[in-house]
Amino acid sequence: MARDHFFLELEPPSEQLRHAAHVVIVGGGFAGIHACKALASANVRITLIDKRNFNLFQPLLYQVSTGLVSRGDVATPLRELVGQQHNVQVLLGEVTQINPEGKQIVFNGKAYSYDHLVLATGSGSTFFGHEKWRTFAPPMKILEHAEEIRRRLLMAIEQAEQTPDPHARQFLQTVVIVGAGPSGCEMAGAVSELMRWALNNDFKQLDPSKTRIVLVDPGDRVLRAMPEALSKQAMESLAADGIEFLANGRVQTMRPGEVIVGTPDGDVRLQAATVIWTAGVRASHLGQKLADTTACEVDRGGRVVVNDDFSIPGHPEIRIAGDLCSYRHTKDGSPLPGMAAPAKQAGTFIGKDLAAIVAGRARPRFHYFDFGSMAVLDRATAVADLRGLKVSGGAGWLLWAVVHLVLIPGWENRISLSIKWLFALLSQRRAALLLTGMPSQHIALNAADAHFPMQSGRGPSIAAPDAALKAAMNYYSHQMTGLPQTQELLDTTEDSAADSAAAIK
Repeated sequence: MARDHFFLELEPPSEQLRHAAHVVIVGGGFAGIHACKALASANVRITLIDKRNFNLFQPLLYQVSTGLVSRGDVATPLRELVGQQHNVQVLLGEVTQINPEGKQIVFNGKAYSYDHLVLATGSGSTFFGHEKWRTFAPPMKILEHAEEIRRRLLMAIEQAEQTPDPHARQFLQTVVIVGAGPSGCEMAGAVSELMRWALNNDFKQLDPSKTRIVLVDPGDRVLRAMPEALSKQAMESLAADGIEFLANGRVQTMRPGEVIVGTPDGDVRLQAATVIWTAGVRASHLGQKLADTTACEVDRGGRVVVNDDFSIPGHPEIRIAGDLCSYRHTKDGSPLPGMAAPAKQAGTFIGKDLAAIVAGRARPRFHYFDFGSMAVLDRATAVADLRGLKVSGGAGWLLWAVVHLVLIPGWENRISLSIKWLFALLSQRRAALLLTGMPSQHIALNAADAHFPMQSGRGPSIAAPDAALKAAMNYYSHQMTGLPQTQELLDTTEDSAADSAAAIK
């Protein structure tokens, strides 16, 4: 396979590493970064490859979506984290092929050899076969997703501020969130805080009490992975924030402004200007690519089934970590959860294990320590299950804050987050409510369709609602007037939503 590509061989970071074993780590998430750090003292040459040049702290993306923090608070450049390590070289690129027999990967059209390969490329979102819904309900897995959600929320509010019809304002102030796991509950609480309190004094025409937030889930309770007592407390806290929970509900159809949810009591039609998707997770496509070339097993979610040292059968030089792996060698046989702590533990173990192999030392064994799970519900309430210790309310929030500050890399981010959380706690306001990221922005400032003020009166304005919100508003207008809806508003892939689709793909 490598003969079909330009072969890349780079100089080692230092001369003493010229003949050292080459460890290629694909993915700069929790697992990849901690594998690098665990190899800091090993006689290996490390190449860290990622298609982004930063490490993203995904657990706080919902706070970017609701303007509590900004992108720089949850993202840290990879070179800042491990670039100073003498045996690490960071490369920007996307791995597209794997040749296990030749011990090579292909990225950016170039082949690159390795002695040991660590795949830690994480996961993305899935819509369970309904990819057309992605245009209407952005997921929340990358920074662009979070900023697209924030843009849609703020643009809907801006349009509501200048809408004289109270029913139309109610529609624009309605948000549907699909999925009632930790991400969905945290998003619902943050959206409620944003629309009911943070913007209370900033918009003169809006009535915060008219805000409607609906949380949809196929289960009978929120946070189903947590003990029932904590789930009940979470539901009570969300209800106190005015959030409705539609239990046993599965999305049947979706179009701009409308979600049809099937329930045991019949279909429920939800009309909302903004829909957010937190329901499904799929593993990186590299898992299937690896299975195609090695015949390794992948589970239903696309995760690679691994041995107890995170290698795959027949290829001890290939390790899988983080959300991409299905590791079932735990005490109870349940797979490692796709969270930050397990990924960090796996990455650290893999690094130490490779260091032991290279040095000829006795190899360690992996022992997973389950810290538990937690979810924050509003600016001062959270629930946590820490190995049987159940904590909720303000104490739960304080515990949640400490854990996340420990997990996030970099003191600058920890200090910034602490200040912004304290500011929000005391003032009930947000520090990052910039309306940016319009998907149709142009670099050519003198182009005919450049935004105001470069070509005033020509082409789209940056202050105008994008195609997704415009389609939702048109849908609602047709519903109110009783006129038939045009086909172009029903389209999911054509011009009616092209701009918004481009923003979240």
